[in-house]
Amino acid sequence: MHHLQVGDPAPDFSSINEKGETVRLADFKGKKLVLYFYPKDDTPGCTAQACSLRDGYSQFIAKGYDILGVSPDSAKKHVKFREKYQLPFSLLADEDHSVSIAYGVWGPKKFMGRTYDGIHRTTFIIGGDGKIEEIIAKVDTENHTAQLLG
Repeated sequence: MHHLQVGDPAPDFSSINEKGETVRLADFKGKKLVLYFYPKDDTPGCTAQACSLRDGYSQFIAKGYDILGVSPDSAKKHVKFREKYQLPFSLLADEDHSVSIAYGVWGPKKFMGRTYDGIHRTTFIIGGDGKIEEIIAKVDTENHTAQLLG
């Protein structure tokens, strides 16, 4: 895993969202982007995080931010997750892990004594100039909006 730092150019990406549309970092040029990586749709922590961002969505939009979630789930799973929780932002299907790897958040994890590769829950705030403004590695899933907008 390589580590990005504040001030670094955000790695470009191209991935498919829940509608099957190709989404690229360039699509957000001139806007601030909250790019959040999470392990799995419809799990307790990931749901709490998505719902926190959903509940604060109007505040993000008012401040010129867009939001994009990224997980290894399929576009089909993302459709169900978005509908179930009425999420107003897109979710990228990073099934090949290319976006997660580019951002250095894919790697070894431990759970119940077992080691496996997965996403390390991390949020990046990317400025309109394409540079990373903030990296949050210790995500407060239930209060993520407050954590980001403080």
